[in-house]
Amino acid sequence: MKQAASIWLAATRPAFLSVTLVGVLLGLSAAMAAQAYRSTWLAALTILFALIAHAGANVINDYYDARNGSDAANVDRIYPFTGGSRFIQDGVLTSSQTARFGYLLLGIVIPSGLYLVWESGPGLICIGLIGLFAGWAYSSKPFALQSRGVGELTIILAWLMVVLGSDYVQQKSVSESAVLTGLAYALLVANVLFVNQIPDRIADRAAGKKTVIVRWGTQVAPWGSLALYSGAIMIVAIGIFNDQLPSTTALAFLAAIPALFGLSKLFKNPTDRAQLTIVIPTTIISCLLFGLLLALGMLL
Repeated sequence: MKQAASIWLAATRPAFLSVTLVGVLLGLSAAMAAQAYRSTWLAALTILFALIAHAGANVINDYYDARNGSDAANVDRIYPFTGGSRFIQDGVLTSSQTARFGYLLLGIVIPSGLYLVWESGPGLICIGLIGLFAGWAYSSKPFALQSRGVGELTIILAWLMVVLGSDYVQQKSVSESAVLTGLAYALLVANVLFVNQIPDRIADRAAGKKTVIVRWGTQVAPWGSLALYSGAIMIVAIGIFNDQLPSTTALAFLAAIPALFGLSKLFKNPTDRAQLTIVIPTTIISCLLFGLLLALGMLL
């Protein structure tokens, strides 16, 4: 594994790790709002733990997409958002190097996770195992959940665990606000993966990856994305109405501005490449903005 450190870092697709960073910040903000924030050291370790786990899942995804042939066949990818890192296809890393690196990253998570369990309580074991399993089973055989049309549900579960785990480390319990904000945010993380399936659909179909877009066609893309956006907003709105969330979390509704812009392009033509080069980054921006504003609203 004699590669430059920059290559190993790039193999993790670091730009996409931002969705996990925001998820952790959201969980920490829930603890701060409850005046249960204990330790910046624990917060830093939680961030590191979550980012390494996500990085490992990204690398494992590249390995299994190389094995099933979807990345090699993907000539319609929209760089740098879809189609994986292509490090295996471009000869930067071998398939075996990628697999070893991915599982090494997931293995590194274990000691830091056990330390957090020791500091916070056994409930974190369940949260961590669910999150790790979801990240691994999303791509890996025998589960390959994305290929079975339940990738979005897997992503929702994984990122809900990111928020709940970050909250639990500080509070030694899971707060109602973390559940609500975590679920709302996780829906928009799933939306990013959902929209990213559109340009990859031909290669996915050829490789036997039966994603939602492959199963139901691109006509479901705008409506599915709208449903995920609506679900996230409704969760926060209901939480505010029931006094489960502070009214300041309504700040997150500002993310509807880029979301509506992207949705208008998606409804116009869900398969047009020029439109998708706008829709995909707009979907990512909407997700990150929603999570950051939720966290800010919790703190205010």
